[in-house]
Amino acid sequence: MTRCSLALCLLAASLAAPLAAPLAAQQAGAPWDWQLQAPLDLAAPVATIGLDPDEVTAADIAALHARGVTTICYVSIGTVEDWRSDATDFAPQVIGRDYAAWPGERFLDLRRADLLVPLMQARFARCAAMGFDAVEPDNMDVHANLSGFAVTGADVVAYVRTLADIAHGLGLQIGQKNAPDLTADLAPYLDFIITENCLTDGWCDQIAIYAATGRAILAAEYDIAPDDQPAYCRAALAGGMSMIFKSDDLDGSGSRCG
Repeated sequence: MTRCSLALCLLAASLAAPLAAPLAAQQAGAPWDWQLQAPLDLAAPVATIGLDPDEVTAADIAALHARGVTTICYVSIGTVEDWRSDATDFAPQVIGRDYAAWPGERFLDLRRADLLVPLMQARFARCAAMGFDAVEPDNMDVHANLSGFAVTGADVVAYVRTLADIAHGLGLQIGQKNAPDLTADLAPYLDFIITENCLTDGWCDQIAIYAATGRAILAAEYDIAPDDQPAYCRAALAGGMSMIFKSDDLDGSGSRCG
């Protein structure tokens, strides 16, 4: 898939269709899905879906909108992935240690907004030009990883706030991704949250402000046995969350509550 220039992406974004129903309006328990690699199931009966822009086309997004589905564009803001078409645009001085869990990814020095923000702006503009409604800014928790850089929580908050301004300027919603320890500082500027294993790992209470203020909590739990899923669904609904069950392949398989 070819990349547009930043200027062309911004122009296309300004001409994009209006946003689908905002994630702030999604009711707890509304079905969602998260599919970042093939095989995809774009016919899944959901209200919201998170997708990798390299795996879909603008026509796919338009078809989802025609069904009233809100679409979220995956962008890693805290790592560089060596398979992305813009990977060589990242300056060597901002690239740190390998992300051991994910071959081909290396952490970024989020303190270097001067070098990173223009790249992320181009990525966000591409999401908008394709017709996405929102951005999932993944790997924002660099401060909690062995990145090779002395990135602090305050550095993460400053970086994400800048990116939130950019996303909103493009007409995109933008979410928090994990990083529960930063919720108090991030939530005032973001529109929803995507969580991984917050029930299994016991930190859902740290992000409860999203449900309390009418914003979507899109929760994923990995490798939960079918017999255990009903209890997770009850806990998710009580906590104001929409819950799905996935493997870490994040393809079109999996199940959801309700």
